[in-house]
Amino acid sequence: MSALMKMIVGGIAILTACFLGALIYIFFGILPNLPSLDAVTDYQPKIPLRIYTADNALIGEFGDEHRDFIAIKDVPLVMKNALLAIEDKRFYEHSGIDFRSALRAVLADLRGGFHQGGSTITMQITRNILLTQEKTVMRKFKEIVLAYRIEAALSKDQILELYINQIYLGQRTHGFASAANTYFGKSLKDISIAEAAMLAGLPQNPTRHNPAVNPQRAKQRQLLVLKAMQDDGYLTQAQFDQASKEELHISSHQQFDAHADYVAEMVRQQIVAEYKDTAYTSGLKVYTTIYKAEQDAAYESLRRNVLAYDQRHGYRGPEAFIELPSDEDERDDAIDALMLKHPGNDKLLSAVVIEASPKLVKAEMASGDTITLSGETLRFADKALQANANRDLKIRPGALIRVMQDAKKRWTITQLPEVDAAFVALNAQDGSYRAMVGGFDFNRKQFNHVTSAWRQPGSSIKPFIYSAALEKGYSPATIANDVQLSETSTEELKWDPRNDDGKYDGPITLRTALAQSKNVVSVRLLKAIGAGYARDFLPRFGFDIYKQPQNLTMALGTGSVTPIQLAAAYGVFANGGYQIKPWLIQKVTDARGKILTENKAPAIAQEESRVLDSRNAFVIDSMLREVVRTGTGAAATQRLGRRDLAGKTGTTSDAVDGWFAGYAGDVVAVAWMGYDDPKSLGGREFGATLSLPIWIDYMRQALSGKSEIQRAVPDNVSNAEGDWTYNEFLNDAGIKTLDIDLPVMPPQ
Repeated sequence: MSALMKMIVGGIAILTACFLGALIYIFFGILPNLPSLDAVTDYQPKIPLRIYTADNALIGEFGDEHRDFIAIKDVPLVMKNALLAIEDKRFYEHSGIDFRSALRAVLADLRGGFHQGGSTITMQITRNILLTQEKTVMRKFKEIVLAYRIEAALSKDQILELYINQIYLGQRTHGFASAANTYFGKSLKDISIAEAAMLAGLPQNPTRHNPAVNPQRAKQRQLLVLKAMQDDGYLTQAQFDQASKEELHISSHQQFDAHADYVAEMVRQQIVAEYKDTAYTSGLKVYTTIYKAEQDAAYESLRRNVLAYDQRHGYRGPEAFIELPSDEDERDDAIDALMLKHPGNDKLLSAVVIEASPKLVKAEMASGDTITLSGETLRFADKALQANANRDLKIRPGALIRVMQDAKKRWTITQLPEVDAAFVALNAQDGSYRAMVGGFDFNRKQFNHVTSAWRQPGSSIKPFIYSAALEKGYSPATIANDVQLSETSTEELKWDPRNDDGKYDGPITLRTALAQSKNVVSVRLLKAIGAGYARDFLPRFGFDIYKQPQNLTMALGTGSVTPIQLAAAYGVFANGGYQIKPWLIQKVTDARGKILTENKAPAIAQEESRVLDSRNAFVIDSMLREVVRTGTGAAATQRLGRRDLAGKTGTTSDAVDGWFAGYAGDVVAVAWMGYDDPKSLGGREFGATLSLPIWIDYMRQALSGKSEIQRAVPDNVSNAEGDWTYNEFLNDAGIKTLDIDLPVMPPQ
């Protein structure tokens, strides 16, 4: 045998040995350790928990992966063609492996590189679901074997369906159905050829080809996809030309359809408590009782009026400062770093000042745009632009400020408010939430003031003291003496309460006293009926008795309530005497729409739900209507132009808390404003200036198109001496008084 033949035989022997060794290794080293196909054959896509309003507006999504499952039969042909053209031309012909491409990938890996082009759709599934992303020959062997197994276990359409729903496509988005909505704001079935090509270009590198981040690279990739589609006969030349020139509008719409972060978080906590971790992956859909229009109105009203308060109390200076480097690139980096620490807050955007004078400010936005402010748009921060301004207050180059557009679309200087607020509205007939805003900004402060902030209610507690007094024989016509207690007492008083405005009117009716929020009269009334009796009366409205003092200060709201508790309590007056329990979740469905749980509106108008005599609710309602006609809440009637409004302002001592609680028709709502670290809101601030405007702006939407409602007079209540009283107390109406020394007149 020649030397050449010996070399050939030896080479064949070596190759044979290597081949046999590889087979042995595959059978005994790889195959026993391959992962199960269960994740593929029993595919359970991770679909996030989604939360909606009652009218189907998305308000929250929780889960690591943003995904909408779509069946293969519903995937448009143009999307399938685009994917096959760029990712796997022979998908319906091979058995999971394209040997020529796979061999190239292995050889490239042996040479120290790595080539993904040889991966079929089936192999990509193995890599994304069953294996890791490590770039080794071993993983490639496993990938090949698993691809064969998948092809044997599933049909081609099942494999393609799995791929279309599982693949990551950037922006936290998995699957093409979600990607169509994320990038184009539309359903997958509605996409154009150009949009399909853009989406099909994403799997290779979702970051590099992300049209929202890298539009130029995304366009280049899209053209490659379109060319591949044309080469494979999916497109005519005319279609290619049209699609390649089509201008795509990348969606900039907000992730959610309404601002309801506090609502969504409240629901999330309830759902996770029931469904545990599966809540985030099983595609649960939760429908709440709130409505988008009312929720939007509540959010905008609260934000607008908090900012109005903040503007009334002056500019506090820039949020932060940096020294701007002279080098342009370094300056841009420094500005970007500062912006990251101070992101935009809805319409209150961050900007870094690059030029400043008393008459002009130029600032750079996070978008890179430069804006110019001058004239009256600088008025709010005028003192901070003066040459002698304190350095911590002064607006100068390197200062981070907040700007927003006014009604004329002009940029103006503003600031993030320190004060906070809360708003909640309920259906007074069944207790369902209609709107809820737990604070000025959820991302900055996730504490839900509606459900968790225990604050002094101030004068908003007074109607419940008056309600208790009705059961003792008093009526709106009862005369009380509006003078300081010290003026009518021979004893030395430890506490001598004052009216907020310092004015005293002498003998007045209880109706007038409540309308004008007379503190002294409320204290006299509570003294007359007994603090213990009144305190025991409060739980029927849902108040926590242990949060209320058993002394005369209770008449001025020195106890503690939450906004939701106060709203439910006023709901008793609104619905004629029935206690309501707030509830938020209407129904929960699985990913396919099957109802898992459903809550029906409770029928509260039953005697077992009654906590207050219908006559009591009627009389107090008439007094609360007086408050918004002629009293401290008169701005409500003036601005809304309705006669069926009822409510009460509330201001605590030193104006630490400002409230308005009220209702009309079947809507009961409460607004609150205050500092988390309690301090005065200002000597000229009251519930009427702080919270009533929030309530009015919301009610304008909530009552739009609804007729006024006038109450029917219940049995056994009559109008005597010009006002309502219980029939059994008719002989006392207008005569019963709180004090025997009424001739004492207030000081002039």
